[in-house]
Amino acid sequence: MSRRSVIVGTGSALPPNRVTNAQLAERVDTTHEWIVERTGIEARHIAGDGETTATLATEAARKALDAAGVPADQVGLIVLATATPDQTFPASATKVQTALGIDDCIAFDVAAVCTGFLYALSVADNMVKGGMADYALVIGSETFSRILDWEDRATCVLFGDGAGAILLKAEEAQDRGILVTKLHADGRHNDLLYVDGGVSTTGTVGKLRMKGKEVFRHAVTNLADVLNEVLVASGHQAGEVDWVVPHQANKRILDATAKKLGLDPKRVVVTVDQHANTSAASVPLALDVAVRDGRIKRNDLIVLEAMGGGFTWGAAVVRF
Repeated sequence: MSRRSVIVGTGSALPPNRVTNAQLAERVDTTHEWIVERTGIEARHIAGDGETTATLATEAARKALDAAGVPADQVGLIVLATATPDQTFPASATKVQTALGIDDCIAFDVAAVCTGFLYALSVADNMVKGGMADYALVIGSETFSRILDWEDRATCVLFGDGAGAILLKAEEAQDRGILVTKLHADGRHNDLLYVDGGVSTTGTVGKLRMKGKEVFRHAVTNLADVLNEVLVASGHQAGEVDWVVPHQANKRILDATAKKLGLDPKRVVVTVDQHANTSAASVPLALDVAVRDGRIKRNDLIVLEAMGGGFTWGAAVVRF
């Protein structure tokens, strides 16, 4: 037996403002059919006044705590993955901490864009295993609508806002919890997916820019490779996986990755049609949906994976 990080609760949050493709077409030169054919997206949620990355993260965190039946004051660590923090500093994780009524715990943000939740999960897992906390909230939260160029129909239709959270608990377990995580980055591809601004370069937030075809090609290859890598490292095969919970960027990427690895597409959790790409929030948001609708059950073997700007990419094998 060894000390492991076990997922004991999940939660998610979406802004009430749900925007369909048809509604988007009223302000952008696009159509419902064009978006669905290329991405599989039908709708997304857009944050309104007073809704921020931290408020969405707090709502998701509260739901994860409620699901686990654990009071907030038991949390010793909060790791928040986001590319759209409320402020340059302090970390949005500290705003979540305060909103939850936690007087003192470790709290910080992680920035790895769409792979952010996998990076945050790996960091939190190692800190829990190392004894720095017995309970840890790992959150992915984004308000990507604030960095979109609404004149660029190739990108603005792809993203939405939302948050997802999990609560990790330290347990003595043999084959349950976070079994393996693998992370990668290759900064040579900066110009394929990026924001054209920043504090130390332009002094402004900037807008998202992407070369979609190139990103698609890298995504399919990198995700298939890292999925195979974590399965080998965990001693499991693709046929043993109960559910794959992928980053929700594009339905075509999900289908191509599953086909390349020989995974049953019916075992891939898909929420991109209703949420669009919520960046670091997409994996925990999709996980919470599948847990709450009963698809993912205790002791299921699940694989989480994501790729984002940087490029960064990663995956994890989890016994739920």
